[in-house]
Amino acid sequence: MTSENQLITGSTRLFAVIGDPVEQVQAPSMMNALFARLGIDAVLVPAHATPARLAAVVRGLQSTGNVDGLLITVPHKRAVLDLADEVSPTAALSNGANAMRRAPDGRWQADNFDGEGFVRGLRAAGHEPAGRHVWLVGAGGAGSAIAVSLLSADAELTITDLDENRVRTLAERLSPHFTGRLHSAAGPVAADLAVNATPLGMRPEDPLPFDPALLPSSTVVVDIVMKPRRTALLRTAEKHGLKVHYGSAMLSHQLDLYLGFFGLGRQPS
Repeated sequence: MTSENQLITGSTRLFAVIGDPVEQVQAPSMMNALFARLGIDAVLVPAHATPARLAAVVRGLQSTGNVDGLLITVPHKRAVLDLADEVSPTAALSNGANAMRRAPDGRWQADNFDGEGFVRGLRAAGHEPAGRHVWLVGAGGAGSAIAVSLLSADAELTITDLDENRVRTLAERLSPHFTGRLHSAAGPVAADLAVNATPLGMRPEDPLPFDPALLPSSTVVVDIVMKPRRTALLRTAEKHGLKVHYGSAMLSHQLDLYLGFFGLGRQPS
């Protein structure tokens, strides 16, 4: 079976990726191609839910018997924790979830694979985070998950966010688990990797999350924005001779994790 001839039938299992907006999501094309390649009778579709309608959408899908799971994107990763019946330790520490599965009794079980996918993507590209200093810009849902996994991978981490309360709250939650390796800063940091974990870059009119020109020439600039692939941040970094790492790697290295979480046959490698 290929993505070109995959058929949706009455027995096809349904998954949805929920966000606001959803036009930028890459998960449907990647997951549906994977379903087709592995012969899994399932389909992932985008579902647009505003914050005001999130609970109604999640509860409605929970009431739909052939919906087996959800992927969660901006800005709902924190809010869905209140709609989950069970929350994994990783999601609790990250204070956000990017996946929910239906348990046999119909309850939603929440987990977060953003950070693990991000670190796997870095390693696959030859950017081992262990022992390196990472400057993370953005302490929101994705940023929090990435922070947990980078610290778990033995990186040293400095976090910046326009919302100082976000940084303070994240530091208070994580510092007891990663003593001495978590810092905060208001501006550019001389680090081995500089990561944009904000949504800035999704729209053409967005400002840069930070100026790559202020970074050392050895810094690798990383963006988690997936569409467009070459964001303004990465284009600017390349103009200044810096190495870059694309956002799609974070998602592509979560695919096996999703399959294992949803019980679809192939376990994470």
